[in-house]
Amino acid sequence: MYRNRIADQLLSDQLEAAGVVLIQGPKWCGKTTTAKQQAKSVLYMDDPRTREANIILSESEPLMLFEGETPRLIDEWQLAPKLWDAARFEVSQRGLPGQLIFTGSAVPPNTSEITHSGTGRFAWLTMRPMSLWESEDSTGAMSLGELFQGKEVKAAVAKDHSLAQLAYLLCRGGWPGSLNLSEKAALLQANNYLDAVVNSDISRVDGVNRDAVFAQRLLRSYARHQGTQAPISTIYQDLSSNHLVTMTEETISSYLLALKQIFVIEDMPAWSPNLRSKTTIRTSDTRYFVDPSIATSALGVGPNDLIKDLNTFGLLFETMAVRDLRVYADALDGQVYHYRDRNGLECDAVLHLRNGHYGLIEIKLGGDTLIEKGAETLKKLASKIDTDKMPAPSFLMVLTGTGPYSYQRNDGVLVVPLSALKN
Repeated sequence: MYRNRIADQLLSDQLEAAGVVLIQGPKWCGKTTTAKQQAKSVLYMDDPRTREANIILSESEPLMLFEGETPRLIDEWQLAPKLWDAARFEVSQRGLPGQLIFTGSAVPPNTSEITHSGTGRFAWLTMRPMSLWESEDSTGAMSLGELFQGKEVKAAVAKDHSLAQLAYLLCRGGWPGSLNLSEKAALLQANNYLDAVVNSDISRVDGVNRDAVFAQRLLRSYARHQGTQAPISTIYQDLSSNHLVTMTEETISSYLLALKQIFVIEDMPAWSPNLRSKTTIRTSDTRYFVDPSIATSALGVGPNDLIKDLNTFGLLFETMAVRDLRVYADALDGQVYHYRDRNGLECDAVLHLRNGHYGLIEIKLGGDTLIEKGAETLKKLASKIDTDKMPAPSFLMVLTGTGPYSYQRNDGVLVVPLSALKN
């Protein structure tokens, strides 16, 4: 049975606006299944029975591949990059929106075969693994959209997951195919995802043969630096100190680029607000996997390990929260940023909408002490913002891993379990 995705409405909207909608994101996140809900015909470029013929046709008679009821889904289109220009030409001739849906789990290896940007004809839609709201592990009682609309905040019930349940959800990840599996099978599937990345996908993306053992070690080091602005040199030193590096920093960079091209890692850009006083804002991206289960698989840890190491649990919960915030931000026409200045003031997530409104969010596993610390950080940053030049934040939120309900403190700061949140 198909579970509704936040991307459903986004795809529907874009099909009314653009001739071609490109859905991109990591494999197994549900791109094809979601696209099929609205497509009227489908071409699987990677079908082993027709793969070779499809690629030959994309070179010689690409318009034949577009014949069929519309919207027509072209799955794994990146196997034939010349389809991009052919699609641009075809939708220009047809002059109608909603003609084609392209899905792909990698950036095309040879973008030199693409001669036109697609501006005006193409719309982009990024899908990620499921948020807790989509996997029905959140009540959705606290709506980010309603917070931005200024609606009255009321205490709301969350799904009161125990630490053990939260640890399982984190290690399982948001992969749609794992939701109906046993816990053991779901955790195995998360490990299988990582194995496929290092043994195949990281090399297939651009045809460069990469070392699977080194890729595994690099991902492990990357997992240790989740939520930080660690430069390549730091990751290199981490690998060197463990006598695991025979590669240069340039090689590490090429591996990381390949991982970005297959949407395994998705770093977070820095936020640069207008401040009352001059402060140097750090502009380095913050490192994250697209799903926390990739980090736990890379580290070789499971739910029980996280329960015994709450520090690591907290760091990886941040990755989980960022995944969900990104999914919700897409629905709100927004983006998630990170703030850090030279004085060490840091905000885990800034949800910034295209219209200029934004919310400040601190992510904490739970507990009164950590919640209080997060609230103080939020209030301190909010006080620094020059509201003559930009709006005041729409809300201040401490996003937690545990807790039976969401509520607003006397100082106005919201305390919201991730299991109560939705877009």
